[in-house]
Amino acid sequence: MPRMSKKLKHEWSLFLNHRGRRCYNSLCRRCIHSCKQSFRATVVECPRYFSKRAVGREDYYA
Repeated sequence: MPRMSKKLKHEWSLFLNHRGRRCYNSLCRRCIHSCKQSFRATVVECPRYFSKRAVGREDYYA
């Protein structure tokens, strides 16, 4: 794996874990959209994410 330049490392600092690799939030890992959030974020608000336990899920698609 190639190393990151100092500039890239500075840009991605919010997403880098202790091993220096990019790490996304658990809800965003399998998401196909490009709006991924950092694993450091405690509250994830994604308009494209719908919980399986949500009530009235069909209303959001309208």
